[in-house]
Amino acid sequence: MIMPMADCLSNLNSRFFNCFGGVTELTGSICWGAGVEAQCRDFGDAYSHAPSDLAYSRNIVIWGRNVARTNMHLYENLRKAKADGARLLVIDPIFNSTAKMADEYISVKPGYDGLLAAGILKELLRLGLEDREFIENHMKGSTDLFELINSISLERISEMAEVPMESITMLAKVYGQPPVSTMLGLGMQRYRNGGSTISLISALAAVSGNVGIQGGGANYANRQVGQSFDYEPLTMPHRNTGGRSFTMMKQAEGILTAKDPEIKMAFVTCGNPLTQLPDTNKAAKAFSSIKTLVVVDQFMTDTAELADYVLPAAAPFEMEDIYYSSMYHHYVNHGPKLADPPGEAKPDAWIWTELAARLGMRDDFSFSREEMLKLGMSSMEKHGINLDQLRLEKYAELPVDVVPWHDRKFKTRSGKYEFSYSGKSISLLLPNETIWSNPVLAEKYPYSLLSIHPLRSNHSQHYHLFSPEPSVKVEVSADVAAEKGISEGDRVRVWNGRGELEGKASIMKKAHRGTINVDEGLSRRFGGPVNVLTPDLESDNGMGSTLYDCLVNIEKIG
Repeated sequence: MIMPMADCLSNLNSRFFNCFGGVTELTGSICWGAGVEAQCRDFGDAYSHAPSDLAYSRNIVIWGRNVARTNMHLYENLRKAKADGARLLVIDPIFNSTAKMADEYISVKPGYDGLLAAGILKELLRLGLEDREFIENHMKGSTDLFELINSISLERISEMAEVPMESITMLAKVYGQPPVSTMLGLGMQRYRNGGSTISLISALAAVSGNVGIQGGGANYANRQVGQSFDYEPLTMPHRNTGGRSFTMMKQAEGILTAKDPEIKMAFVTCGNPLTQLPDTNKAAKAFSSIKTLVVVDQFMTDTAELADYVLPAAAPFEMEDIYYSSMYHHYVNHGPKLADPPGEAKPDAWIWTELAARLGMRDDFSFSREEMLKLGMSSMEKHGINLDQLRLEKYAELPVDVVPWHDRKFKTRSGKYEFSYSGKSISLLLPNETIWSNPVLAEKYPYSLLSIHPLRSNHSQHYHLFSPEPSVKVEVSADVAAEKGISEGDRVRVWNGRGELEGKASIMKKAHRGTINVDEGLSRRFGGPVNVLTPDLESDNGMGSTLYDCLVNIEKIG
């Protein structure tokens, strides 16, 4: 069983296991899978506008995305666009650093972004601000969409999403004045309704005429960047003669229940499942049950501490490689080797090559690192991009559409934008753990738990470098703190039916009511991880996690 990773030569793990003949692999994504799948169904693929295109936006809506924390380059572009006259709006349950620079901040109940988008669409149609030409000539599924949003009143949407009706009307008027750029975050699709959420927000951009125009877009992922590369020569998928898969979200359950054959060995590369997987207790049980666990990593993570073999990996600056972004810009960058790896640490490519040699696959890996890099970049030659050029110029612009879908030719079967959500009931647009879906559970665990990206670590990688040593910080909305008698710095316990966590309280002075946040990635040695509380279910389209679809209770402890 393998857990994959990404950049240029990181794909060599796929080459190794394909040549090996096939293993149990993982599908979907804990991170962004539901949203990518939704946009692939609706547009035919998940594409975003180039960063420079923000210069043409009249309004920019940052929806569930704290770019000040997660994308410093976009943050600077937003500041420039705002200075040049663009209006900036932020929709988020937490008044974050990006919201502080916004012209408008709209607070929404966690997990109800899709319902809010349905409300904005409803008002857009009432006000006659929709793009009829796009709907009639370039859209499929509009009847289903309009039947869905007409099945619920605006008053009901406002009540459930906990957004004032006047704010919904204001947003409809904003979307009715193109060009509007919508920058989508990853957190709001980490619910049972994650796919439908991204689908409805994408539909809002499409129906309002903000798809395929300068300054517009439903900007979530930009898969056309990775598609610039042809990885078949590097990964050799034709050599895979058989195997099976689990979704990444259900891998712990898959390990525990696998038969014919059982999982007897797992190879973890560039991942830390005992911290990052949902339902940590189940994950620990699963990985502890494996007879042989091998971990390739730079750090002694929670997963590495459980391993039978730890193979120390070189860091990015200790080997040459080629890097590109999957979610933002469309540039490929050269990463030179700046230092030798310490001790026995080796580049991933060296590890796979040596393993291949010992298993009779030497010829499949009989290449130098330079030859492997050129193989991974072979498809770029026709665009005038090669390894020698990158070494000299340090970066190159990849051949992508700066404004996706500008020709109104979508990659769907019909060639049109397709609203793919097939449910007729508005109840399917709601999170799994919420007062509207499960009132009994909500009475026992009345608060929504978020587990957002940490400020100073790339997931679980860098916490051990912090000074002073990190600890669990439980951020609590002001209403919860008042209800529970919690003050700044108090020791608190957060719990639900999956586990419990203790930490120090920090009061969020401006956050949606009933909201708690604990940053993800903190390892067990520092009191974490938050995933002892999160569920391991799959999203509505089966390709994403439900990490944020999580109710908890909290109390002050002595």
